[in-house]
Formats: sequence, structure tokens, C-alpha cells
Amino acid sequence: MKLWQKDKETSQLVETFTVGKDRELDEHMAAFDVVGSLAHTQMLESIGLLGSEDLVLIQQELKAIYKEIEEGKFRIEEGIEDVHSQVELMLTKRIGEAGKKIHSGRSRNDQVLVDLKLFFRHQIEEIVGNTEQLFNQLISLSEEHKDKLLPGYTHLQIAMPSSFGLWFGAYAESLADDLELMLAAWKVCNKNPLGSAAGYGSSFPLNRTLTTELLGFESLNYNVVYAQMGRGKSERILAQAMSSIAATLAKLAMDVCLFINQNFGFISFPDELTTGSSIMPHKKNPDVFELIRSRCNKIQALPNEVALMTANLPSGYHRDLQLLKESLFPAFTSLNECLEIACFMLQNISVKDDILKDPKYLYLFSVEAVNEEVLKGVPFREAYKKVGLQIEKGEFKAPAAVNHTHEGSIGNLCNEEIAASFKNILSSFNFIKVEQAISALLAE
Repeated sequence: MKLWQKDKETSQLVETFTVGKDRELDEHMAAFDVVGSLAHTQMLESIGLLGSEDLVLIQQELKAIYKEIEEGKFRIEEGIEDVHSQVELMLTKRIGEAGKKIHSGRSRNDQVLVDLKLFFRHQIEEIVGNTEQLFNQLISLSEEHKDKLLPGYTHLQIAMPSSFGLWFGAYAESLADDLELMLAAWKVCNKNPLGSAAGYGSSFPLNRTLTTELLGFESLNYNVVYAQMGRGKSERILAQAMSSIAATLAKLAMDVCLFINQNFGFISFPDELTTGSSIMPHKKNPDVFELIRSRCNKIQALPNEVALMTANLPSGYHRDLQLLKESLFPAFTSLNECLEIACFMLQNISVKDDILKDPKYLYLFSVEAVNEEVLKGVPFREAYKKVGLQIEKGEFKAPAAVNHTHEGSIGNLCNEEIAASFKNILSSFNFIKVEQAISALLAE
């Protein structure tokens, strides 16, 4: 069944090619399609395009379909083009003519737009929740291990003293910045496109403000042409936010793969969280972090993929946009899985003590020695030269202690400030407003 079909059958070859993976992917959006229809039909009744009795019938059955989706009983049948067609077909079969009235004042174009934006909001909330869990774990580890020193590197050469407090805390603050980008994506996705129809509005007196309120959107995509142009743009901005989180995870994963290496030996994990070799009995491979690294590098390519797929499209709807789901939907699952497993692994990390007592790290303290001379009144360049000559002659001795007290340094991590910043960004999402609106729509 196709909502647009008249009296001629589409070539099976054409149908197979054009439908692609839509049926499979559309099942992810089924619940959101029903929610959008609940708001749309309520609006239709308010402007006199749907009778109150029909509205009651439609709303009751839509809520029944929603429950079937929640219970995993919903399927897009063979021969049905998409989720919109399936829901409308089910309604018509169950309640008769009233089911045929739900499409008044909308097109599949704005229907899929609102489905996607509702779906994206849900995915953003899940990603933000998992990011928060990882952030909290990193801050906790930073505080727990703040006094344990660690070599710092530049150019992968021994540079200056760092600490596990700094290392864990750096990735926590990175996630806070990543959340800023995700907040921007949330703001773009949290605008209502419903009522733009095929991209040029409707001659019906649609109340778009009402559906905006019912669906918990912050505002409208006001211009109906832009509402359609926003498809592809919303995906690209969301992909960029996901890419930012993925970049943080990939870098963390690379550090872990280095630090667990026997030549570093800074950290370890229980045997059951690493993998072995079929011929080398000593191996403890960090497969989890290698896969996090690779998966997240793949996600970092996503914004470019979306941009290239939409780069030369003029305004209006184009079928090219269908393929964006094939790229974006699996990335949601992958990023969430990476966040969850990274948090789990870090809950089981072991950190080595007294790493910098190894003589090979002696020169990490050269800057400390230079600074000690400067504090005695020696000009910096003379102090630098003096310590450099000591190193060349093999006469250098490391200072007894590291004394870093400025904001964000070894002795002053500023984790409270970082956590406050993260919490402030988190509160800006206002997920509660959305949850309350959707709960009201679904209420019996």
C-alpha cells in the first residue's frame, strides 16, 4: 500500500530500489510517528477538520498502536511503503473511515520531518545521559588519583610531570565542551516542522503553534520552505555534535592503548576485561578500547558524509534525503554503546603508583629545576642554560617535589568548577518539558 498510489502498479524493480532500507529503519520511528499523529489530529479537531467523535476513536486507537510498539509487536508489513502508511492502514482497518482523515493538512514530507525531530530529541537525551555517566566516572577517578603522578608527553617524548588527576579530568572537561555542541544540536532539533506539508504550507487554517506546544517543541520552524530545507541540516549539525563526543572517546581510547602497553605499564584492567592471543599466552589485549577508537573514528566521518550527500541539493524535498537515515541511525547505537562500555571499563581500571620514581623519567623535572632557579632571582634564559648543561654533563638532580598550584594544574585541578560547568550545560536541555508534553499526549 502506498498513500500516493492511484490506478497503476509501480515496477517491482523500481519499488525495491527506492524503498531500500526504509521499512527496517522506519520501525525506529514508529512510536514518534504515532505521537506526531496524536498532536496533529488534536489540532485538526480544534480547527473543525475532524469531529470530536472521530477524534476520540482515532486517539484511542493511536494509543493502542503505541502500546503495541512499546511491547515490540509492531511491524511494517510486506508491501507497505513506510511507517506512515502502516499506521494509517492499521487505523483504517480498525476504526473505518475516521482513519482516512488523519492525513488532512500534512504531507509525508512534514510527517517524516516531525518523526525525525522527535526521534532525534530522544536520541540526544540518551546520548547526553550516557555522556553524563562517563563524565561523573572521569571526575571521580580524577579526584581519587589526583596525587598520583604520571609522565606528560609532547611529540610522544617525555616532557613534564602530569598526574592521573589531570589525565582523567582533561577528558571530563572535554566532554563538557562536547555537550555545548550537543546543546546546539538539541536547539536545532527542538523546532516544530509540522504544518509545512510538502514544503509550501496548506490552505487549511492549521494551528502550528498548538502542535508545537502539544509536542513539547521550544518553537516552530516558521518558514515552511525552510522547514523542508532543515532536513539534512539538522542531521549534519547533530552528526557534528556526535563527532565531537566521538573524538574525545577516540583520543581517550588511544591513551589507554598506550598506557596499558608493557613499555608504559601505567594502568591495567582485570583479565576478564581484556582478550588473549591464540599462540601467545602472555597477551592481554585492550580490544574494547581499540574498537572504541575505530568506531568513534568512523563516527567522526559522519558529518562529512551527511554534508556530501546534501551538498548540491536545491530547496524542496528530494529522495536523496532518505539515505541519511542509513548513515545516522546506526551511529546513534554505536556512540551510545561506546559511551556505556567506556564507563564500565573505567569503573574497573587500576592505576600504578610511584611511576615517576623510575630513573628514565628523571628529565621530566627539568622545568621544575629551571623554575626553582628563576624563583631565586636567576633570569629565565640563564636558568634554562644552566640546567641544560647539567643534563648534558649527567649532573642533573630532580627537585624533591612538584609544586603546581595555579588553576587547572596538578595541585589545583578545578574539578568542582568543571563539574559546575557541565551541570549548567546539562540543565539547559530542559528534557523535563519534553517528557511532560509527550506524557500528556499519551495519557488515557
